[in-house]
Amino acid sequence: MNIFIASIENNVAVLTPEESWHCAKVLRKKSGDKIDVIDGKGSFYQGILNLVSEKKCVANILSGPVAQKKRSYYLHLAIAPTKQMDRIEWMIEKAVEIGIDEISFIQCKNSERIVIKHERISKIVESAVKQSLQAYLPKVNELVSFREIVELKKTDLNFIAHCFEGDKQHIKRIQFKGKSTLVLIGPEGDFNQEEVTLAQQKGFTGINLGDNRLRTETAGLYVCQAASILS
Repeated sequence: MNIFIASIENNVAVLTPEESWHCAKVLRKKSGDKIDVIDGKGSFYQGILNLVSEKKCVANILSGPVAQKKRSYYLHLAIAPTKQMDRIEWMIEKAVEIGIDEISFIQCKNSERIVIKHERISKIVESAVKQSLQAYLPKVNELVSFREIVELKKTDLNFIAHCFEGDKQHIKRIQFKGKSTLVLIGPEGDFNQEEVTLAQQKGFTGINLGDNRLRTETAGLYVCQAASILS
């Protein structure tokens, strides 16, 4: 089942340039073919193509909107990108399939990577959304400093995963359902003590992800899986 991302207005679906190219060039769709589309905001539609080109495909809406059932929680994962970016890209793909609402990338004192390709990440997210038959596109933010992320307007719950000693809330005891949650995941060398202290001063609570030491991307995926199961 091929799904396309489009903007919907006046009962007409206009595919994005990338989707138009894929529709016309790769799948060789023609005028009169029926297609399934999503608006990225939670709704499914079916349309019939009336304009097909590599730069722009347009379809008249036949049915919809059909709303995707919304998750009972909002999860924002802020993670330090790993040196080998393919590991984070794999994590993002799986996190989207499991369920995530917002993704941020943070630059920390121990970060080994300070550049990300936002457009590439967005394409991975879009592909994972369509593959998993979802209609919501998670928000993908640019790389920001650690200080910027902890000074954001707070969600209902705010956690930082770190390896230092101290009081931490076990992830199994967190009530994700009905709440918006921001979880910070550090780089391969962990956050430093200064960052942990700053986060605590800004209202973040330490989170315990279990007894095993997890890689950065494993920790991020673990949080997504736990939120899904516990909700």
